Amino acid sequence: MDETEFDFPAAMAESVRSREGAWELVRGFAAYWGEPLGPDDGFTDAELDAAERRLGLRLPAALREAYRLFGRRADLTSSHDVLLTPEELHVLDGALVYRAENQGCMHWGVPLTDLGREDPPTVARLDLADKSQERWEPWEERFTTAAVTMAMMEKLLEDVELSDCLESEEDLPGGFRELPALGRNFRWYQGPGALVGVAGDAWVAARARTPEALEALYEEVPGQWLNG
Repeated sequence: MDETEFDFPAAMAESVRSREGAWELVRGFAAYWGEPLGPDDGFTDAELDAAERRLGLRLPAALREAYRLFGRRADLTSSHDVLLTPEELHVLDGALVYRAENQGCMHWGVPLTDLGREDPPTVARLDLADKSQERWEPWEERFTTAAVTMAMMEKLLEDVELSDCLESEEDLPGGFRELPALGRNFRWYQGPGALVGVAGDAWVAARARTPEALEALYEEVPGQWLNG
C-alpha cells in the first residue's frame, strides 16, 4: 500500500464513531505496513466460546470481534505487552483481565459489571509491592479504543530495523503532523515516511517506511534513540 493510499487522520477519526470504524482502522493500518490481515490471524468462535464456558460469563461483542480479527497477530498484540489468549483470560477482583504488561507490572481488564455492554469501558491495574493498595483505575471508555491503540503501539514497537524508541520530554518538530486524538495516554504524529506514537509525556515510539525515512527521523528528532 502506497503512503498516499491510507488516510491516517480519516481512519483514526472514524475509529471512534463505531466498532466497524475501529476494525477498519486496524485493517488499514496492518496493510499499510505490508502485512494485511488474513483469515487465520484471529481466534475462532469455538475458542472464544470455550473461554466463556470456562469462565462462566459472556464476552463483550467488541472483545470477541477483536480476538477474531487479529488476536493471533503478535505484531499487533504482543510486541511489547501481551494480549492474553482465550485460554489465559481470567477474573481478578471484579474485572476480566485480557492484557498484561510484559513484566507483569500492569494489567488491563473489563469490569465484570460492564460485560453486558457491546463496547464496554476498560480499566488498568498496577502491580504494587503492597497488594492492599492495588486498584482498578479507569483506562479507555471503549474497548475498541483500547484495542486499536494497542495494535498501533505494538506495531510501532515491533522488533524490526525500521522501528525505534526514545525517552524525551521535547516536543516533536513542526514537520510532524499531529493526528486525531486516539487513546487517553497517547498522542500520534505523522512525518515524512514515518509514524510516531508518544506514550505519556516522555516516551516515543516510531516506525519508518524505509531506511532513508528512519535516518531522516533521527536527524529531525535528535536524542538517545535505542537503536540509532
